[in-house]
Amino acid sequence: MVSEIEHVLYPFVCRINECLSNYILVFLLLGVGLWYTIKTRFVQVRCFGEAVRNTFGSLRHYGKKHETGMSSFQSLSTAIASQVGTGNIVGASGAILVGGPGAIFWMWLIAFLGMATIYAEATLAIKTRVIEPDGHIKGGPVYYITTAFKGWLGKFLAGFFAIAITLALGCMGCMVQSNSISYSMQTAFGIPSGVIGAILVAVCAVIFIGGVKRLASVTEKIVPFMAIFFIIGGLVILVMRYQYIPATFGMIFKYAFHPQAIIGGGLWYAIMTTISQGAKRGLFSNEAGMGSTPHAHALAKVKNPHVQGTIAMMGVFVDTFIILTLNALVIISTLYTPDGVLANGYFGSVAETLTKTNLVQTAFGTVFGQHFGAVFVAICLMFFAFSTILGWNFFGKINTIYLFGKKKISILVYTIISLSFIMVGTLVSCDLVWEMADMFNNLMVIPNALALFALTGMVVSKNK
Repeated sequence: MVSEIEHVLYPFVCRINECLSNYILVFLLLGVGLWYTIKTRFVQVRCFGEAVRNTFGSLRHYGKKHETGMSSFQSLSTAIASQVGTGNIVGASGAILVGGPGAIFWMWLIAFLGMATIYAEATLAIKTRVIEPDGHIKGGPVYYITTAFKGWLGKFLAGFFAIAITLALGCMGCMVQSNSISYSMQTAFGIPSGVIGAILVAVCAVIFIGGVKRLASVTEKIVPFMAIFFIIGGLVILVMRYQYIPATFGMIFKYAFHPQAIIGGGLWYAIMTTISQGAKRGLFSNEAGMGSTPHAHALAKVKNPHVQGTIAMMGVFVDTFIILTLNALVIISTLYTPDGVLANGYFGSVAETLTKTNLVQTAFGTVFGQHFGAVFVAICLMFFAFSTILGWNFFGKINTIYLFGKKKISILVYTIISLSFIMVGTLVSCDLVWEMADMFNNLMVIPNALALFALTGMVVSKNK
């Protein structure tokens, strides 16, 4: 029954994603990022030092307890928890396989412009949030969408966004993460997918029920650990393959503009494929412009929206320019170099054995050995995907409350549905899961981007 549904849905969803990614998403993401880069006078460059100081310059961000909301560090950790997930490992792998090494260049461009976009999102999240009499904070895109568009249009766009993000992150997105955890743990340890799913559901249920305090406490501890663990492993690979690093960067820039040599097809088709993969996977990875991370930034205990905007920029920087780039360099320097299995492109028998799910394990395995490489990636992916599940469930819950009110029954139903999708994600095809998540991610961008354009004056007012 499940396989029959997948067979019918998969080509239909792929067609929708092709139209959204190639003709809407790329232009919206590049457009809003370029717009805010100009309007904020290159805030991602001009205020980068300030962003580093605001984020890492004082330990007071870390560990401070709040009755309501989060500290700036906790809000950033929750945002990064949602950003740094399978998009950095599996998503980047898929982009490289389909679009070639040049897709990474377009991911960089999307991320650079996305730093200005996410600055705007975080700023608006602070400026339009609602603080209730008991001190609890409500904030996110639905609040700045209804600020940008009054009347029925604002309510429609906000409702459309809330439904899309609840399905994209709380349901389909959780399936993507649990699917990747299941596949990698099976490959590394031979654990049955049903067992993995049951354990995930049990652990997630405990954290979901604990609310925002428990979520913040978990993410502020997991995020630094998982990032450092992966960075150390990636750096070891690059040290061992140091002689290929110049060629690796060369391929990224070369195949960004001449990808047909590595992925086949005509020049125009190859370039569009490379750009589309970079934009689509870049969005899924750093989430700038998608409207997810503003939910976390809205809860930050800061008085100045500009400060949280700069802190939000560091989330994109860490996600794409550190974690994702390191992963891409490992893949390209081990698999696309002359002694690598993809030196001649993703053709023939190689396409039958390598997928976006096992590509990273294969890359790390070339240096660490097949077994230890699979184990290392499985552990990293487990932490990345698990933290993303926590963040995405929280964002979906916020929008569920917006749609149905703060009723215990609606929150309970949402939690049960989300946990069910986590379980199902460990059992179904990876390809359909990714395509469904991409579709709803793409749909989220539309109302969020429209509101970002409409509220330019609010973002740049008194902008440093």
